[in-house]
Amino acid sequence: MNKKELKSFLDYKVEEYNNPRFIETDPIQIPHKFSLKEDIEIAGFLTATIAWGNRKSILTNASRLMDLLDNSPYDFIMNHREDDLISLENFVHRTFNGIDLQFFVSSLQNIYNNHGGLENIFTQFAATNNLQGSIHEFKTIFFELPHLPRTQKHVSDPYKNSAAKRINMFLRWMVRKDGANVDFGIWEKLKPSQLSCPLDVHSGNTARKLGLLSRKQNDAKALQDLDKSLRKLDAADPVKYDFALFGLGVFEKY
Repeated sequence: MNKKELKSFLDYKVEEYNNPRFIETDPIQIPHKFSLKEDIEIAGFLTATIAWGNRKSILTNASRLMDLLDNSPYDFIMNHREDDLISLENFVHRTFNGIDLQFFVSSLQNIYNNHGGLENIFTQFAATNNLQGSIHEFKTIFFELPHLPRTQKHVSDPYKNSAAKRINMFLRWMVRKDGANVDFGIWEKLKPSQLSCPLDVHSGNTARKLGLLSRKQNDAKALQDLDKSLRKLDAADPVKYDFALFGLGVFEKY
């Protein structure tokens, strides 16, 4: 396919997958249970954090996580007492365990109390054309409280050559306005043009087959290359093509 044909094909696939039916099988359904901005962003961040592995397991454990937070994540984050954290200690999703969750709750409380909330951090450190520096600075702030070294692996850092798939997915949810009520678009200080594609094995393999990506590893350098390719197709909303790449890879085995 030439560039025009490729764009037409991918735009068609975006329309096919970027609609409310997508929510039914995707982790984004968890933050869609809430209406308060802070509930949405906290539920989204925690769900994205454990969004690796079997999709059914992700949904089951993310729902359980919300139950543990009394299905009012912002209120729990802000008003929990030390003994409330005991109920979280048995949570497990793959290598993310109760100790990690307890720290995440404490760190999020610190972020809302002392740093103006999640949106403020990512906005404060945003570059004109990407948010990878914001992710790096966010991780620094997130772990400014005492913590076990093991917990750091659950927040990726682009400056250590990670594609940071899960945080980029979370940022897509928060920033991108799609008109289809899939992505939330509740962070209005950031623009969809600053977003990067959540690069994983499915979107990466599809991108390579379509000639959008040549690097074999799914790392930060590959993400930069993919960003360049997608921005040539739509500079204002490049990550809309995540729906096409993911849908083609997962549902159509492209």
